[in-house]
Amino acid sequence: MSSYLVTGAAGFIGACVAKKLLEQGHRVVTIDNLSTGFESNLPAGVEFVFGDCSDPNVYLKIPQIQYDAIFHIAGQSSGEISFDDPIYDIKTNAESTLLLLKFALKVGCKRFVFASTMSVYGGEHTLPVKETDFCKPVSFYGVAKLASEQYLRIYESYGIKSTALRLFNVYGPGQNLSNLRQGMVSIFLAQLLQDKHILVKGAASRFRDFIFIDDVVDIFIGCLDNTKKITSLINVATGHKTTVERLVSLLSSFSKEEITVTYQGTTKGDINGIYANIETLLDSNLKHRFVSIEEGLKSMYFETINNKQ
Repeated sequence: MSSYLVTGAAGFIGACVAKKLLEQGHRVVTIDNLSTGFESNLPAGVEFVFGDCSDPNVYLKIPQIQYDAIFHIAGQSSGEISFDDPIYDIKTNAESTLLLLKFALKVGCKRFVFASTMSVYGGEHTLPVKETDFCKPVSFYGVAKLASEQYLRIYESYGIKSTALRLFNVYGPGQNLSNLRQGMVSIFLAQLLQDKHILVKGAASRFRDFIFIDDVVDIFIGCLDNTKKITSLINVATGHKTTVERLVSLLSSFSKEEITVTYQGTTKGDINGIYANIETLLDSNLKHRFVSIEEGLKSMYFETINNKQ
């Protein structure tokens, strides 16, 4: 049995990663301040410590053991919300990373997997974006995540092997439908179910690279496999672009009722379109086959419906 620290296990991605590790028979400790996650999301068996990863005192409350790896997934994860309070965004997405790296050094943890974001690239790029492309984020969220990637690089010299997973648009069952400022798929699905109407802030021609939660969990856990060729930066995506118009059309097709759609306004810090070059991901052997957008959305829609009944 190995021991892992997974921050943010009350949230969407963190809960799924923690659950998978527990199913494999490992010990899992988590830190979560429940600012966007829910205690009900915590998988059975996880050792939960309530607190903020940007608070130095929280690291005195968790088991002082040599963790086999730290998965840092907690943090504010909306580009739009980061404009509300940039200082908080720095604390939750950058300062927390520094404190976790310091803790890893203290307890002798040599492996660190970080949930970064496609937002580090910004809006000026040649598509599909590669890990080696110049980064010019357009949100405070992207800036803080990019800073964290640099902290990881510095701590490599202290013996901590790190991988920053640049997550593109992750979606799937269990995503928070109550937060209408975070997660394109979950926002549209929540509007569809509640109002039978989807308000899209921006053009229908915008596009993203959507990746299903099960694929993302496989990649996180796969980073523990020493037999795979894992680099310090990896795009976590499918390499395919889906327009907002297609996304809305697919979601609407699952409903038996008529769904109306309005395109109006913009979102601060938004970009027109982005999708990933996934050569590094494929070369690492972390993932080769992905859940299709049609299959993934269908699974998310009907599982959400069934859970509401």
